[in-house]
Amino acid sequence: MATARDDNDGSSGLREACGVFACVAAGAWPTHLDIAHVIYLGLVGLQHRGQESAGIVTSDGECFRSHRGMGLVNQVFTEETLQVKLKGNLGVGHTRYSTAGGSEIGNCQPFVVHTAHGLLAVAHNGELINGGALRRQILARGVGLSSSSDSELITQMLAWPPPGGEPDGADWAARITHLMRQTPCAYSLVIMHGSALYAARDPLGNRPLCIGRLPGDDDGDEGWVVSSESCPFQSIGARYVRDVEPGEIVRVCARGVTTAATVARPPAATPALCIFEYVYFARADSLLAGQMVHTVRQRCGRQLALESPADVDVVAAVPESATAAALGFAAACGAPYVEVLTKNRYVGRSFIQPSTRARARAVATKFGALTDNLAGRRVALVDDSIVRGTTIAPIVRLLRDAGAAAVHIRVASPPVRHPCYMGINIPTTHELIANRVESGRLAAHLGADSVAYLSVGGLLAAVSGREDAADGYCTACLTGHYPAKLEW
Repeated sequence: MATARDDNDGSSGLREACGVFACVAAGAWPTHLDIAHVIYLGLVGLQHRGQESAGIVTSDGECFRSHRGMGLVNQVFTEETLQVKLKGNLGVGHTRYSTAGGSEIGNCQPFVVHTAHGLLAVAHNGELINGGALRRQILARGVGLSSSSDSELITQMLAWPPPGGEPDGADWAARITHLMRQTPCAYSLVIMHGSALYAARDPLGNRPLCIGRLPGDDDGDEGWVVSSESCPFQSIGARYVRDVEPGEIVRVCARGVTTAATVARPPAATPALCIFEYVYFARADSLLAGQMVHTVRQRCGRQLALESPADVDVVAAVPESATAAALGFAAACGAPYVEVLTKNRYVGRSFIQPSTRARARAVATKFGALTDNLAGRRVALVDDSIVRGTTIAPIVRLLRDAGAAAVHIRVASPPVRHPCYMGINIPTTHELIANRVESGRLAAHLGADSVAYLSVGGLLAAVSGREDAADGYCTACLTGHYPAKLEW
């Protein structure tokens, strides 16, 4: 089963999930709220979740307007596109990287399909664990598919009425419920039909989704937003309201937000929020399950220092997602936190590069060493995770060349040993450094004086406050224990 998915080309490193964002104007329509700009800014705030393509679909309640393209959000959309082409009272947006489905324009989201009850737009984050079986089911109905994306599977499944029929017309909550019962994870969805949005999160809660409020004059409502993370809310003047609960289907319209239905978890299944949202994927200023990500990462660093202390002069981070963990490590071990690496912000993320050679070049040009902070000093270098090991080894060489007396690597998460089938693009099993290099030889392999990871129990303790909380989080890439049955 795992072997079938291990046959991918392995050209990417650890990459985060896509980002979905949606907005509905409150009150009377047509609205004065600039829906397209709100969604655009929301997608900019979610750019860290996907850098391959972006798209927005807006509606006035009847007519859909769409614009999609390859590249970063600010490359895909122009001011003219937002002001002229994408007018509307509600809309959905998406920024993507590919998991199921390649990096091509045909897989850009949101997807729009014609149904017997009008147009339907879907933006999706995650990966269906039984996507292959669902694809065969749809093809057996005689329905053609134009892309390799799970999102098209979802739109096609939603276009069919639920098993109980619809005596009073299209029941979108029932259709979404039927979809969610057929595939328990891993996804968050934003669906637009007519004058309403539906936001849904898989019954295991693997992928995040939250709701925000755009306050208007006299404390009224100007609109509502739905987002993969809460981090874009501040930039658009929205207030975080709450997470969409696992299995919940929320209806958002001009009148407000209501729970349309709730889908129970399958028997014996438990909540399974992806724990790497806390480790790496989510932006530090986001709230997940009521916790600020930055605070959780600091706790990871403190726990790491308790488990694997290092006799060092300074503590430093691999910029920038490891900074919070390094601050926690420094506070716990008593050594000062200093910056030892400066980042060239005009070099893209190394994991997004299309080949190993390109990634190596990107690493070499991405960082510079602050020699005055390094000369003759023993350094604890904290990273959030190590996947292939192709990034950390050149950094260690850079620090040694800059005069570091010793480099001790401390990793604020456990070793990644298993593939992910929940929407995260993890390299093939044999490419993962934890599987390629024995732990006793890892330090020498990376050129470091020592290497230590945070334990699984320590990570769970940092995230939840107790080590036996594995039933609340997905740790499959660390432990091989998947929260749901995998079907190809």
